[in-house]
Amino acid sequence: MVQFESYPTLPSSTELPCSDDTPVDNEDQNFIPNLLLFILESIWANRNDWFFGIDMGIYHTTGVSHLVPLVPDGFLSLGVERRKAGKSRFSYVVWEEQGIVPIFVLEVVSKTPGDEYDNKLNIYAKLGVLYYIIYNPQYWRRDRHQPFEAYKLIDGEYQLQIGEPFWMPEIELGIGRSHYTSGTIQREVLYWYDQTGNRYPTSEEVAQSERQQRQKLAAKLRELGIDPDNI
Repeated sequence: MVQFESYPTLPSSTELPCSDDTPVDNEDQNFIPNLLLFILESIWANRNDWFFGIDMGIYHTTGVSHLVPLVPDGFLSLGVERRKAGKSRFSYVVWEEQGIVPIFVLEVVSKTPGDEYDNKLNIYAKLGVLYYIIYNPQYWRRDRHQPFEAYKLIDGEYQLQIGEPFWMPEIELGIGRSHYTSGTIQREVLYWYDQTGNRYPTSEEVAQSERQQRQKLAAKLRELGIDPDNI
């Protein structure tokens, strides 16, 4: 972890823009991190020591200026308040978070090249982000990379890792690709996984599974001559 000193003269989060106002150019850049957040809210429903930001500025003092934020598509910090002082954050200001930098950053590559494989990679390494995930389902041939790449910071440099889903022991989560179905439409997205490689379900999948279990139980009771509606 990068060590931060106290900077009493630095601006507060209320004085800083929440982002850099750069619009995304495809819906995956919003949908995928939001899906990860919603699933995480279910997995860690009883935990309040984490924060997952989406398209939110990360202000830090390791760059050219503390007024220029990093704005990844998604990021996860551990050991911080789920809601800071019971309120929503305007942005993620490292000097207001006891120097805790995100442990995980996600970039979804867009139509316009965004330096994910070079400049951003170097900036996140300097900041001290342990895991850097680049998801590039549409433009990976253009960029001469793989659709899914996971990097881990080792001795100050990112090293490309192997395996998918990719397990992150410090977070106790894995991440990898699978399909999401909405009505008749199916799309590839990213999901969280457990250590054995099982994908964590969405809330809709949990609800559907519970309905199917109830239907099976009701059918079994009817086979036994019991009306489940009168129990």
